[in-house]
Amino acid sequence: MSQAPISNALGIVHPITLSHGRNAEVWDTSGNRYIDFVGGIGVLNLGHCHPRIVEAVREQAGKLTHSAFNAVPHAGYAQLMEALSRFIPVSYALSGMLTNSGAEAAENALKIVRAATGRTAVIAFDGGFHGRTLATLNLNGKVAPYKQKVGNLPGPVYHLPYPSADNEVTREQALAAMERLFSVEIDKAEVACFIVEAVQGEGGFQALDAGFAQDLRRFCDQHGILLIIDEIQSGFGRTGQRFAFSRLGIEPDLLLLGKSMAGGLPLAAVVGRRELMDALPKGGLGGTYSGNPLACAAALVSLEEMSDANLATWGELQESTIRARYQAWQSASWGGGIGRLSGVGAMRGIELRSAEGGPGSERLASLLTNARQQGLLLMPSGKHRHIIRLLAPLTCERELLEEGFDIFERCLAELD
Repeated sequence: MSQAPISNALGIVHPITLSHGRNAEVWDTSGNRYIDFVGGIGVLNLGHCHPRIVEAVREQAGKLTHSAFNAVPHAGYAQLMEALSRFIPVSYALSGMLTNSGAEAAENALKIVRAATGRTAVIAFDGGFHGRTLATLNLNGKVAPYKQKVGNLPGPVYHLPYPSADNEVTREQALAAMERLFSVEIDKAEVACFIVEAVQGEGGFQALDAGFAQDLRRFCDQHGILLIIDEIQSGFGRTGQRFAFSRLGIEPDLLLLGKSMAGGLPLAAVVGRRELMDALPKGGLGGTYSGNPLACAAALVSLEEMSDANLATWGELQESTIRARYQAWQSASWGGGIGRLSGVGAMRGIELRSAEGGPGSERLASLLTNARQQGLLLMPSGKHRHIIRLLAPLTCERELLEEGFDIFERCLAELD
């Protein structure tokens, strides 16, 4: 793999090469089998090669593999937008556009809010992650490695502390920081939007404080500022509901979607209030591959599979299993290296601590290797890469989930 003509700037978490997968299991090119708790970094809520998705893609491939929608429309794009308008729980008439990736959705959202408000400033949050393109880099809430060596970034962008029960930031502290920002740094009349994850992904599966979210919604309404909620990783059932913003008691003006939207095919979207989505001139939105027919076919099946009943059942199984295991690990003789359990529903992170009580980055690195050698793939997160984020497919069978956590438990016990 190291000799392949691939840039060394790509960071590889697990130095193996996969050949095939089925639901929550994958096999590498050497024939080794693994339980997959990475899930394509949140893409595979319905697992690898879901039979209905595979069949829908196969059928679509025999009809039409591509048509650039903004040149010659195809039926799947419109059908999917209709399905999304029914699936997304907002009170207003929804409109949107399909993109290839979450970062592309965020980029287009920035264009939309500029056109709709006539303003340019954006306020994002510490620990947030919204993509790797030049504009989205500046939205991200940490420097290394994303902002290193790339020079000045598009802006202006300001950052606030992210208040959550999963970190040390309170609602009151975040509100105080916001008050200071508008007192010292920028006039609120220049701010186009806030962008925030309902549950941070890269930041360590930290759930946004609901009280602060409601404060933020009121503030935006009072001052003509738009609210973008990024549910690229937390959406489509990961938290036990369709979207995590429902837990906050608010609605976004624009919503960013991606990852598990199309069962593993590249597809994302920015959706929201129709008057916002229509703010740019005709031709201001679009993309050659955006809303590819194969991806749309996969997404239509995915939405059908993600019924409220299924999401509740899958989420309850994972949440109850994770909670029970976490409590048992804390009580174990080796449990002192385990910190808080973050997140909500099946979107959970487990913090590792060092012997001195700080971030357990080295322990996590050791655990990743040991778990892989025993047949379990895990994914790091958090500012210090000290939080394991659990992203097993929601469709993972109970026996396989327990087997994965058995391996996890052995590796935790072996850390000391």
